[in-house]
Amino acid sequence: MASADELCYRPATVLEAMLRAKEISARELLQAHLDRIDAVNPAVNAIVTHTTELARAQAKAADDAAACGEFLGPLHGLPVAFKDNHLTKGIVTTFGSVARRDFVPDQDDVVVERMKAAGVVTLGKTNIPEFAAGGNTFNEVFGITRNPYDLSVTAGGSSGGAAAALAAGMHPIADGNDMGGSLRLPAGYCNVIGLRPSAGRVPVYPAGDSFAGLSVSGPMGRTVADVALLLSVMAGPDRRSPISLEEPGAVFAQVPDGGMRGKRIAFSVDLSGAVQVEPEVAEIVRAAAAFCEDAGADVEEACPDFAGADECFRTLRAWQFEATLGEFLDSYRDKVRPSLYANMDAGRTLTGPQVGRAAVLRTQLFHRMREFLDRYDALLLPVSPLPAFPADIQYPETVAGQQQPDYLGWMRAVCHVTVTGHPAVAMPAGFCSAGTPVGVQFVGRHRSERELLGLAAGFEAVTGFAKQRPTAI
Repeated sequence: MASADELCYRPATVLEAMLRAKEISARELLQAHLDRIDAVNPAVNAIVTHTTELARAQAKAADDAAACGEFLGPLHGLPVAFKDNHLTKGIVTTFGSVARRDFVPDQDDVVVERMKAAGVVTLGKTNIPEFAAGGNTFNEVFGITRNPYDLSVTAGGSSGGAAAALAAGMHPIADGNDMGGSLRLPAGYCNVIGLRPSAGRVPVYPAGDSFAGLSVSGPMGRTVADVALLLSVMAGPDRRSPISLEEPGAVFAQVPDGGMRGKRIAFSVDLSGAVQVEPEVAEIVRAAAAFCEDAGADVEEACPDFAGADECFRTLRAWQFEATLGEFLDSYRDKVRPSLYANMDAGRTLTGPQVGRAAVLRTQLFHRMREFLDRYDALLLPVSPLPAFPADIQYPETVAGQQQPDYLGWMRAVCHVTVTGHPAVAMPAGFCSAGTPVGVQFVGRHRSERELLGLAAGFEAVTGFAKQRPTAI
């Protein structure tokens, strides 16, 4: 039998097989993860609300079912903590805001609902920046989430708690969501995998604007197979989500074979000059391209035109913040982060022509990426333009010597991809000189998540960076 710590780093697919073979019970698996949380979470601060007694009851129910030859679903007995902006019925959901410190929902988000129905054991909630706004996970309710590879630097955001808990062995899979990189940034900084699917692949409900599709929910894990397993549970149609896709989630459970051989991969270290990138990151992106070539891919330095992406993202984000949060933030203006309120307030000054122009730009960006990926199977890009920065600052004010305009400036490599509407997966790609992880993202064809995961598995097979565990905890 593996040690408790070793067990906590087994892939979710392996743990699930062990549970079904009765090599381990759900209660034993839960206890191993609870022990791991006790040991490392005080330093990392990834899981911020704990539901230990509920978890014990759910693990017992899973074991009772298994004793009768029944299993609760594809995630039977796997311990999971949910992101703190995903509604969890009967469990406090703070959104990382003192204005919601005591909020207890009376319903689950659809991703939580589906994961529960698939048999997970609920550990609690993972930390986020206030209302999931920003690429560094800190708030006035729970404080800073720290990177398990170096406790002095950021874990990224907004799914920073989820990613840090994965990297630290506190749970094997995690739910997240992504508007401007919230799945991809923390995955890149914490040496795990985060998939931003096409809009509608994973239904979003409840939602203030069910048609927008700028923010999507998606899976995180330590292996591509684990991400595929969780996507198979999250994905699939739901009548409450008007843009949800009809393809059933089960088709994603198995990662396609084939890897990278014969694939056409384009790469760019700086999105053809659209973003500033520090030399260490550029070097890792080029090394990732070389890994693809070594694995049999045809690799070429090329990139679509991202003109208008920054304007498009900023306009639509501000508009969506005002539409979904404006009234609430007005009521609690003295309690929320000033930059969050200012971004929402910017949405109020937008004119109809500005919003219309952003919608047209978004369509143009979609078609540019679509046409580009008619020639290539994927586009390889950096996730973040710089290595993980100090956890106690809100955001990096400069990148490669260039002043950034605000807390969105340094995130453009992921924001620009968002507005193309194409799926993207963040993958471990190496370590900077300070020893912290650096990720890359592969952008795939629209609604082709299965093919993208197959390509990601090929990259995973020839790199192996995800196997390097954190040493700071």
